[in-house]
Amino acid sequence: PSWRPALLLSPVLLPGRQPSFSTTCARCSKDRRLRRKRAISERKLTRYFVDHRKVRVVGGQGGVGGHSFHSEPRKIFGGPDGGNGGDGGHVILKADQQMKSLSSVLPFYQGFRGERGGSKNCYGANGTCVYVKVPVGTLVKEDGKVVADLTHDGEEYVAAYGGAGGKGNRFFLSNENRAPVLFTPGEPGQERVLHLELKTTAHAGLVGFPNAGKSSLLRAISNAKPAVAAYPFTTLNPHVGIIRYQDYEQVAVADIPGLIKGAHQNRGLGMAFLRHIERCHFLLYVVDLSVSQPWIQLQDLKYELEQYKKGLSRRPCVVVGNKIDLAQSRINLPLLEEQVDDRVIALSALTGDNLEELLLHLRELYDAYVKIEQSRGQSPVKW
Repeated sequence: PSWRPALLLSPVLLPGRQPSFSTTCARCSKDRRLRRKRAISERKLTRYFVDHRKVRVVGGQGGVGGHSFHSEPRKIFGGPDGGNGGDGGHVILKADQQMKSLSSVLPFYQGFRGERGGSKNCYGANGTCVYVKVPVGTLVKEDGKVVADLTHDGEEYVAAYGGAGGKGNRFFLSNENRAPVLFTPGEPGQERVLHLELKTTAHAGLVGFPNAGKSSLLRAISNAKPAVAAYPFTTLNPHVGIIRYQDYEQVAVADIPGLIKGAHQNRGLGMAFLRHIERCHFLLYVVDLSVSQPWIQLQDLKYELEQYKKGLSRRPCVVVGNKIDLAQSRINLPLLEEQVDDRVIALSALTGDNLEELLLHLRELYDAYVKIEQSRGQSPVKW
């Protein structure tokens, strides 16, 4: 009968082979795929993460003007009716929150050409614009000068304008010339060479020397999975982790690769990653409490930031004393609090001790940032 339900057939498994489709519900199969997904190693991530790109952009060529004369029965001298050509398409850079790197940006883009003008005074269609998606926080430079700063999702910048369409012979009609045969070609599009520079946009930035525990801390407070190892410069690329609160507010924390003395002089990773700190609205200085005189680390970090950009070290901050689970760290903690005027939060990214205090203080810094931006009439950065 037509009401009889269809039989559910189970796949036949051959020895040593997996089924070609899921034997469970779609939700379970999706969870299983996520569990099997491997984290990209730092060495492989270096290939995909690109924060510099040189791009040549050319606007579309304008369409040629039309050349025709009107013709119909019993109307011998209909006059010129060639329409203008369409304008060339622009090349537009558009900030997209989903993009995290400039690796997908090609070295050359060109707008589409405008259509030729037609008869009966028909204008040619304009060329289609080419949209290039770039990450939020992309800086556009030309000859060393900043021409655009795309800091919000959906923000656009016309990198190259398309050329104007040519004029048809109808345009040149006058009392002196009743049958013009002149028409003009379309103008070429604008051509530019731009340098794209990505500066990671995040609310908070983790700043510290190598092996201070920044990557371990980011893994503990968010779902980000940067590489963690017992050797310096494990992190070679900025990682952004999202902290989600119960009221659905999200705070973005960026793990900046470790700095060394002389980073402002381009030593170590140097300025390649110092610029990523510029976008952070408040800073988290991660200090290793197990070393002798940990306050010296804080002084050196602030010095490097101040030498790179004036006022960068005076942003709202908190000092995170990591590795409190070690015996030497408990001895150095009161000494650090005496030497430092900023608030010190001692925790252990390895064991998870006192992470709640850091998360609560991060929310306080975020709320203060939102109030300041709203008082200025600006919209705060949202994730």
